[in-house]
Amino acid sequence: MIYTVTLNPAVDKTIILDNLVIDHVNRAQIVREDAGGKGINVSKMIKNLKGESIALGICAGKTGGFIQEQLDEMGIKHHFIQNVGQTRTNIKIVDQLHKTYTDINEVGSPILEEVLNTLEELIFSYVAKGDFLVLAGSVPSNVSQAIYKKWIQRANQVGAKVILDADREMLKEGIEAGPYLIKPNIHELEELCDQKIETIEKAIELAKDLLKDKIEVIVISRGEKGCVVVTAHETFMIEGLKVLVKSTVGAGDSMVAALTYALNNKVSLKEAMVLGVAASAATVMQEGTIMGEWETIEALKQKINITI
Repeated sequence: MIYTVTLNPAVDKTIILDNLVIDHVNRAQIVREDAGGKGINVSKMIKNLKGESIALGICAGKTGGFIQEQLDEMGIKHHFIQNVGQTRTNIKIVDQLHKTYTDINEVGSPILEEVLNTLEELIFSYVAKGDFLVLAGSVPSNVSQAIYKKWIQRANQVGAKVILDADREMLKEGIEAGPYLIKPNIHELEELCDQKIETIEKAIELAKDLLKDKIEVIVISRGEKGCVVVTAHETFMIEGLKVLVKSTVGAGDSMVAALTYALNNKVSLKEAMVLGVAASAATVMQEGTIMGEWETIEALKQKINITI
């Protein structure tokens, strides 16, 4: 089974404008609200791939209720612990004329210690040997940056595989516990290694050094340029796909979802990466926090090139 964890979910409110003019009144053409947060997005994409996951996390207030209602409507299994306050709302502004995508993200309400402890015990009442656990996204300001590290250690003890999609201190701390797979982009890899990366060769060199931390797979995301995959046994690149971009929200989450889904179904890493790149491209073709559709993903898979 695949389990996703979202400590800092959000209602993603997408506002689509013909032309965003600063210091003026702007009229929205389209407004939509979607259940969001990285782990939730992963579960949404797994559902579109005709797979199954259980979304775990913390919600609060009316916005938290809205997220759970949407997951029910989508047929996604979930178990969220109730916190005080309100789950955050993130604003996504799409300027169609200039092709810009602006995010305004709230920090998120603090999580009560007893609520966090209850969630941890819930997670590890579910997760067992052979399962995949996706730990992704930010945490509210009062939560330790080492929380994922702690949970990776517990997952490793029971024989589950952790997919870690975090940045900065949370990524640095998490790596020390030895997750199965990480997915930094070039900038996150630079921060992690405290080095400027100007070539693919340098990125691969730094990734290989990280394998010493018991990580099995490192996927270096390069946005529209594709990605580089590094393991102890192979290194390969997948070219990006040129598609019509409507929203960049959820692209990375879609890749994580497709990778996890494919690996859980025991396909090869290269096959999993092809699905991941196709899923990411299909999602940027959608508005708001809508995940790419299965039919589109299947069509895009045929256009993907792998290079060594």
